[in-house]
Amino acid sequence: MNTIRYIIQKEFKQIFRNKAMLPIIFVLPLIQLAILANAATFEVKNIKFGYIDNDKTSLSRELIEKFNASTYFNVLTDFPSHIIADADMLEGQVDVVLEIPLHFERNLLKEKKTDLSVRINAIDGAAAGVENVYVNRIVQQFNQKVRTELLLVGENINKLQNIATIPSFWYNETLNYKTFMVPGILVLLVTMITLFLSGMNIVREKEIGTLEQINVTPIKKYQFIIGKLFPFLILGLVLLTVGLIIAKLLFDIPIVGSILLMYGYSIIYILVILGMGLFISNFTDTQQQAMFIAWFFMVIFILMSGLFTPIESMPNWAQVLTEFNPIKYYVQVMRMVMLKGAGFSDIYQQLLKTLAYALIMNALAVYSYKKVT
Repeated sequence: MNTIRYIIQKEFKQIFRNKAMLPIIFVLPLIQLAILANAATFEVKNIKFGYIDNDKTSLSRELIEKFNASTYFNVLTDFPSHIIADADMLEGQVDVVLEIPLHFERNLLKEKKTDLSVRINAIDGAAAGVENVYVNRIVQQFNQKVRTELLLVGENINKLQNIATIPSFWYNETLNYKTFMVPGILVLLVTMITLFLSGMNIVREKEIGTLEQINVTPIKKYQFIIGKLFPFLILGLVLLTVGLIIAKLLFDIPIVGSILLMYGYSIIYILVILGMGLFISNFTDTQQQAMFIAWFFMVIFILMSGLFTPIESMPNWAQVLTEFNPIKYYVQVMRMVMLKGAGFSDIYQQLLKTLAYALIMNALAVYSYKKVT
């Protein structure tokens, strides 16, 4: 134990001696949390909306006014023709163009039906799908109002009875996207810092020549790896703590579940990432190589973790691969514990898989470390 303790002391001194590294460890991740939590959003707002009103009647103006009253659309202008509207869409000046045909009001009153033309800039397919939903919702509301107030006037039939739905939003009553994103971004920051630091640690020892001095000592491989892991485990937990405090104070993110359960799982998860970083550093000779390899796997893990895109929408083969992604489980657990108040029985499957991952990765890190005696 004394040997491990001395190695841990050496690592802490080495970390805090590097003054340029301290801001990277503690300051930059917190700035990233504050920025990414406001930038990473699934909401589509400030949609640039243009229209072509060929009818210019009270009903057509009322329909346009519904779009103008929406908080999602910025109604820009009334285009004189679809040619000019298409040109503006080509230049990116408008996202959605609604064309109201001639005799729009007359067809509604006499024939009880009419058509509308909607053109949407679909370069960003996900945003276009959301914009289409917004447009259809407003048109349907307008259509319902016209049917109940105009088309049925004077007819000897009962008015249509509307079915009202009262939604109840659990776990995120205000539908704030930050409540969903902040726990995931916190996972991302803890993962990146611990992986990069551990990945470059042994490589740095190689570059400055201290690893050769350690190799000729009677230190065992497992003692060396444990001594390397522990300081970064503490740093990861400190970073998690500060991130949780900022999430609560700055974004008012609820923490419904057990803090101890969250930290217990985080310890196991950080051990996975540290083992992975040390395993990478055993096969690299420079810090640049370690950084590149770590970033390569990090990008894949992040994109397939369900942090930004739902796993259910991925192809079947990709969903199978996500079962081997530790970040996926940490994102799930953080959101479940923080937002739902999940207990041990709710996360034990993720816990067992992460524990198995931690044992495998750290065993590989110990086995692959080449100690020359």
